Amino acid sequence: MAVLNSIRKRGFFLILIIALALFAFILSDIINKGSSSSNVQNVVATVNGIDISREDFMTKVDDYQRSLGPNASASQAMTLIWDQELKSILYGQQSEELGISIGEEELNEQLTLTLSNNPTFQDENGIYSEARLVEYVASIQNNAVARQQWQSFLDGIKESLRQKNYSNLVRSGLVTTLADGEQLYKFENDKINIEFIQVPYTKIADEDVPVTDAEIEKYIRAHADRFEVEPMVDIEYVSFEERPSIEDIQNAETDMASLVDGFQSTEDYEFFVNDHSDNNYVNRWVAEKDLPTPIKDTILDLPYGTVYGPYKFNDTYNLSKIVGSMQMPDSVQARHILIPLGLSSADSITRTPAQAKNFADSLATVLKTNKSKFTDFVDIYSVDSGSKDKGGHYDWFAYNRMVAPFRDFCFEGKVGDLGVVETQFGYHIIEVEGQKDRKEMVKVATVTKEIESSEATLSEVFSESAKFEEAARKGDFAKAAEEKALTPKPVNRIGKLDASIPGIGNNRTIINWAFEEETAVGDVKRFNINDTYVIARLTRKSSEKALMSVSEASATVTPILRNQKKAEKIREGITGTTLQEMANSQNVAVQTASAITRSNPTLAGGGTEPFVVGSAFGKKVGEITNALEGVSGVYIVRVLAVNNAPALENYASYANQLKSQINSSTVNNSVYNALKKAADIEDNRADFY
Repeated sequence: MAVLNSIRKRGFFLILIIALALFAFILSDIINKGSSSSNVQNVVATVNGIDISREDFMTKVDDYQRSLGPNASASQAMTLIWDQELKSILYGQQSEELGISIGEEELNEQLTLTLSNNPTFQDENGIYSEARLVEYVASIQNNAVARQQWQSFLDGIKESLRQKNYSNLVRSGLVTTLADGEQLYKFENDKINIEFIQVPYTKIADEDVPVTDAEIEKYIRAHADRFEVEPMVDIEYVSFEERPSIEDIQNAETDMASLVDGFQSTEDYEFFVNDHSDNNYVNRWVAEKDLPTPIKDTILDLPYGTVYGPYKFNDTYNLSKIVGSMQMPDSVQARHILIPLGLSSADSITRTPAQAKNFADSLATVLKTNKSKFTDFVDIYSVDSGSKDKGGHYDWFAYNRMVAPFRDFCFEGKVGDLGVVETQFGYHIIEVEGQKDRKEMVKVATVTKEIESSEATLSEVFSESAKFEEAARKGDFAKAAEEKALTPKPVNRIGKLDASIPGIGNNRTIINWAFEEETAVGDVKRFNINDTYVIARLTRKSSEKALMSVSEASATVTPILRNQKKAEKIREGITGTTLQEMANSQNVAVQTASAITRSNPTLAGGGTEPFVVGSAFGKKVGEITNALEGVSGVYIVRVLAVNNAPALENYASYANQLKSQINSSTVNNSVYNALKKAADIEDNRADFY
């Protein structure tokens, strides 16, 4: 009902929008017909010269999205299908170049593994049967859909095998030698004792070593591979929500108040609620503590049947009254026999609804005179797998656990009651075995109506958003927002294939607009998103892969450059020829560390310093390193003792240790990423999503 009211109120705008859409469609058709068909984009991507067609790709995306369920996003499905298509092409090209093919024997072996648990392909003993496979393939030859599904299944198996074989081929070349094992052994067991000084970077204040934008930019260019980013845009936006005005809220309250007398006097409260409310009547008992927050502290103090309200809750006005109360157990235990409609798996008999009802009634009649047969009847007739092994028994369960008819019989009846109840599962013969912790329960009828914006309010919001859009286009976006007491919300680093915008949610329309070739920095556009008008301005645009801006990279690069400058200052300030003299010149202490290994390069009081420890291992006893730029400061190290681990006769165990780290998952990911990096990929997905 609320939806119908909304449509009626927005009729003028819906007509206008539909008219504009039709006009745009006709205009687009005229333009397209007047242009060359060669301009029509029908390629989602080109990978190493191979096109992925739009039709095929979008069909796969739609099919996969449906398989994920109603809440799945197109972006999620598109990403997965893109990954599948990319892998198929890249691995396929490599396999073809190397002559890797899938033989019939290998395919049959994989089919055996994949289909072994499928009853369609099992014999009477439950064993996978190749004869059943042949029978199945023959049976679908006249069914085009089934035949296509089977072929797609086979293609998927072959593709999986091809990718697996290629990755295994790469992995087989990743060998570990005894020399590798010996190196690992020495890294873990060779030890040195040292003394060192550490001059921390914090000794020099950050403001004493300023880092300029030019220096950051130079560092970015020198390390381009670390700072390359995909095409990005930045936007800022304001929004005008179609929220009900104060007058709309007052009118909604008045409309709801007009229903009080009718709701108060009606005896058929269920019909009244269903006729006047946006939500249907819910027939259930509620503990007093579980009543909705807006009414729990008030409605219980009113005389029975008195209407409470109108009261506002979120974006609704409501009327409520208690229509029933009773003492009810907190939990119940019961046992039951479930007689299904149709074919019963218990006794292999097919029953119509009437036959199932009559059969359940006949069993109940027997049990009312002789309950000792209950367990036997469960074993013979019940199809409820959740309770059959327990004699049909369900231990103490709460009010909301069971379906409504089952629940009502158990909670509204009394211990010892036995009867037949119908649910969507069939007919239940139920015996109430126990009830405990009785307390007061109430039944509440509530009329709920959404507070909606009037046509006048919708017109006002439309007008205000249009005025803002015009002002922002002609002048300063920030100033226009300030005049409307609005704060622009910036959203940075939006990718070309991103689906969501913080504060707005999933919206490809705005993202596509920002990346359109004709959209320039500073452009402003209004978008109608659900019940909100969003006016967005493009503040930055990078249509191709590029390096990070100075501002984007500053958080990463500034600490690096700052520490480099601090290290230089510290080196210049160190004087003396002995470690103690150097320590005195910097007012730090000489520290010692023992039994340090290269596999665990941690210095007590200095943290993890792989470069410093590695440099120390390159010195002989008594030698001193240069001033070393470490993670947390500048170090100078003197080696006190070198304790090399004794040689082993065989380093196979260490070589095997390294080999075990080369797992399939790591290799597969590395191979795929390497193939992607080397590929020539023209990605046009953003043109379609």
